[in-house]
Amino acid sequence: MTEEFPPRYDHKTSEPKIYELWEKSGYFNPDNLPGEQNKAYTVMIAPPNITGSLHLGHALENTISDILVRYHRMNGFKTLWLPGTDHAGIATQNVVEKDLKKQGLTRHDLGREKFIEKIWEWKDKYGNIILEQLKKLGCSLDSSRTRFTMDEKYQEAVKTAFEHYYNKGLIYQGERVINWCVKDQTALSDLELEYVEEKSTLWHLKYPIANSEGPASPKRKRGEQIANSEYIIVATTRPETMLGDTAVAVNPKDTRYAGLVGKTVSLPIVNRDIPIIADENVDMEFGTGAVKVTPAHDFADSDIAERHNLPYLKIISEIGKIINVNSEFDGKSIAVAREQVVQKLKGLGLFEKEEELTHNIAKCYRCNSTIEPLLSKQWFLKMKPLAERAIKAINGGEVQYSPERWKNVALDWLANIKDWCISRQIWWGHQLPVWFHESKCVPKMADGGWRMADGADEMTKCKEVVISAEKPVCEHCDAEYKQSSDVLDTWFSSALWPIATLNWPEKSVDLKKFYPTSFITSAREILHLWISRMIFSGLEFTDKAPFKNILIHGTILTKDGRRMSKSLGTGIDPLTLVETNGADALRFGIIWQSMGAQDMRWDESAVVAGKKFVTKIWNAARFARMNSTAPEDYSDETPPVVNKEDKNICEELEKTKKEVGKQINNYEFGQALRSIYDFFWHKFCDEYIEHSKDQLNSKVIGYVLVSSLKLLHPFMPFVTEEIYQRLRSGKILMVEKW
Repeated sequence: MTEEFPPRYDHKTSEPKIYELWEKSGYFNPDNLPGEQNKAYTVMIAPPNITGSLHLGHALENTISDILVRYHRMNGFKTLWLPGTDHAGIATQNVVEKDLKKQGLTRHDLGREKFIEKIWEWKDKYGNIILEQLKKLGCSLDSSRTRFTMDEKYQEAVKTAFEHYYNKGLIYQGERVINWCVKDQTALSDLELEYVEEKSTLWHLKYPIANSEGPASPKRKRGEQIANSEYIIVATTRPETMLGDTAVAVNPKDTRYAGLVGKTVSLPIVNRDIPIIADENVDMEFGTGAVKVTPAHDFADSDIAERHNLPYLKIISEIGKIINVNSEFDGKSIAVAREQVVQKLKGLGLFEKEEELTHNIAKCYRCNSTIEPLLSKQWFLKMKPLAERAIKAINGGEVQYSPERWKNVALDWLANIKDWCISRQIWWGHQLPVWFHESKCVPKMADGGWRMADGADEMTKCKEVVISAEKPVCEHCDAEYKQSSDVLDTWFSSALWPIATLNWPEKSVDLKKFYPTSFITSAREILHLWISRMIFSGLEFTDKAPFKNILIHGTILTKDGRRMSKSLGTGIDPLTLVETNGADALRFGIIWQSMGAQDMRWDESAVVAGKKFVTKIWNAARFARMNSTAPEDYSDETPPVVNKEDKNICEELEKTKKEVGKQINNYEFGQALRSIYDFFWHKFCDEYIEHSKDQLNSKVIGYVLVSSLKLLHPFMPFVTEEIYQRLRSGKILMVEKW
């Protein structure tokens, strides 16, 4: 009898065996579930990068999803939890480039085609590691439907979406100021930046006023005019960009400069006249209240330029060098030019002073390089019409946010959205389905001879740009079309995840059955990057929001409140915790500390407590089994009660079941786990079993134990399934009624 229940539970042997049991059953696939399921419950995994490995954030996010999937599966829903990975453009390219560097090679040595082959080889070798790691956590993912954002059918979806947007007039190519990463040599969207507070210098520079009269300008108080001064003093953190200034701006309400508006200054060093203009967006409190305007290298300045019809002068190249100035600064790096411009101005007597300043600096989210705003020709997606539709759906209740405060955060971003720069200058990713006609456009004669230059009318029939999934053929000449070398922002393809994974644009059975999805959970960092973009994409291509419920979960911090990071040495490997304590203990520890969506300070003692709870569950089941081996004692039916203790424990069980069901549906996972813990440990084990040892009612103990295993299963699936197999051989707890 006791051989069937060893004295101790061994997670190291049990967990692989139980996961294999689940996989062989086929029940992770909703098409194989026993019985009739009238309603679908669909969850899409937030696809981890193929470069990633499991961290505590993944463990929290996927434990939450697994709790809901298992809970709904046990409640008769046709449950699908669809797994997959993201190609992670820049991140993956950087990883493979580092591997090549060890061999003394660069991607340029290989060329684009060979380099992409290398990435596919790397992906095939390492790309699914994190999905295998999620299995160790107990995640009940349908691996038969695993998707990758660069698989063949997914590429078809991305091309279809691009073509749809283009034909609708929402995608356009334009020259605008964008975020440029000099190190990675690509454009980035605003959401791909991280801001770091750094100490900097604010330089006060003198710009001579053209045809000025009177003495040089002294320091003045607010309200004193300086109309007759010889110069105007501007304050800037970027003195090197003055080489591309096209105006000086002041606030129209700033009386100090009232007499200067409309005049011109002679831009030092380059000796170019530029106007002094009035713009309401100038901050009178910053610096001197007068700012230099460099439209090609600053977003705010670009906005000013649009309002005042100012020219754009690009003076910094994509490799971070000064260009187009025709001076000694051409070819210098930004840092060197900055220092030399300041020295030059000092020599010209046009330097006023410098002061220390602390402000936020935009950094690349991947390589941490300082971002360089610069004028660049890129592809953009018009966001206003898409955002308006998303706002209407959110306000109409098609999407529910938990906690509800994130609804307003999402709405605020959508209401103030700018066009999305979707093109990237890297090699790994979805290449734009944009084809450019070769410039050698000389149509052939019918007899094969060449048409002379007077065939210009024929030439105009050739399409300069074609949007096509396949390489187009020109109907009017023999010139070829060359595909754009740019790739799409990774988030463009990720935004299609809920529909592309269900085989859209095909009107598939899965799309009809499992879309819209039921639930998605995410960290707040990608609320706009991913969640909001999926909403407008789903609405655009299916007329339905892609999910009904969004949970923005808390962030796991270190015990002393710092950010967890592998690079900072503050990260914790969840697989080490699984190895030491078991997956159920880790899941317990994570959810125990997850009270609402507040950030949590990680305390490993909760995992240890989880391991102790696993032991408690095991010992209670072993005790019950030692006292009764009769299968009928482990029934789903409420047994007859013979005394007050029997009645009380059965009533407490029903009360706990209702309470936990409500808490799970409200995403109160920590509270739900505590409710089960309190019932099982204290009311069932400490009170009922201890007080009833002299006159055991084996049917009540068996019934309460089986019911408790069902309550616990979504939270702690391995140990509960292991016990269930020993109590009710031939049945699988995962698909029993909750």
